[in-house]
Amino acid sequence: MDLRLKAAGEATRPRRTLWGDVWARLRRNRPAVVGLVIIILMYFTAIFAPLIAPYEYDKIDLENVRAGPSLDHPLGTDELGRDVFSRIVWAARSAAFVSIAVTVFGLTLGILFGVSSGYLGGWVDTLIMRISDVLFAFPGLLFVFFIAATIAPTLTAWLRSIGLDDLARSDYLDYLVVIIALGLVGWPGMARLIRGQLLSLKKREFILAAQAIGVPTWRIMWRHLLPNAMPPLIVAVSGGMGAIILSEATLSFLGIGLQPPNPSWGAMLYQYYGYWRTELWPLLFIPAAVLVIIILAFSFLGDGLNEALNPQLD
Repeated sequence: MDLRLKAAGEATRPRRTLWGDVWARLRRNRPAVVGLVIIILMYFTAIFAPLIAPYEYDKIDLENVRAGPSLDHPLGTDELGRDVFSRIVWAARSAAFVSIAVTVFGLTLGILFGVSSGYLGGWVDTLIMRISDVLFAFPGLLFVFFIAATIAPTLTAWLRSIGLDDLARSDYLDYLVVIIALGLVGWPGMARLIRGQLLSLKKREFILAAQAIGVPTWRIMWRHLLPNAMPPLIVAVSGGMGAIILSEATLSFLGIGLQPPNPSWGAMLYQYYGYWRTELWPLLFIPAAVLVIIILAFSFLGDGLNEALNPQLD
């Protein structure tokens, strides 16, 4: 009787979906959950930055220069009287926007070239992989520096040639340069990952069956192969977004990325670097600590997703 009741209970219990199983495994990983919460808070801060920040990121108050923490300025002010807390909040918007835009750009190129290379093979595979080999031959960060330094004047001249002088002089050009530079360097890794997944999947029975009944090539590629290659891609994206934020901060620190007054944690590190031996040392360590926490959060989430999407690792 007990066995029948147990069997009946198991039969009526709702079955978990694939993503339900993934979430159930992910939430058992505490560092991953903490990382997810921190990432959600960062994007929440980015979306509602105008409501959270008490001041604009470029508001100058020369009567309140290098002030310590107070009720009006929780983290103090810098050498121009700008509120540090407000700049930290607005920099979260810059980091969030760049991380999403670069991911979408690099992922679009990576999926397009990776799927084409992995499924079509032949000269298409050879051409795409040789291009990626050339890009991999350069040190990643140095290649980003080269692209960013090269395309900035080119974009400026092109925008002016077509009559968009206001856009060429605007702060948005810095974002465009960073997005293009990081996206062009990031797509080969995505393409190789997807190619490897497709090479292992395209000989599976369900793909051979689809080919046998005459399913169009594009449908096999985008409706059958790509969805089955998504789990490792999701892990790569979650970990890669932290690297994108770090790369943007590095470019801004070196003066190639977001230029003042655009808010950036990397630019703040450069501006406040001279304070580390003074009583204003927190101005340097606050953006550094925020940057470290965000990068660790993406790293923990990536590790957690890797374990959740690969139950064999348990």
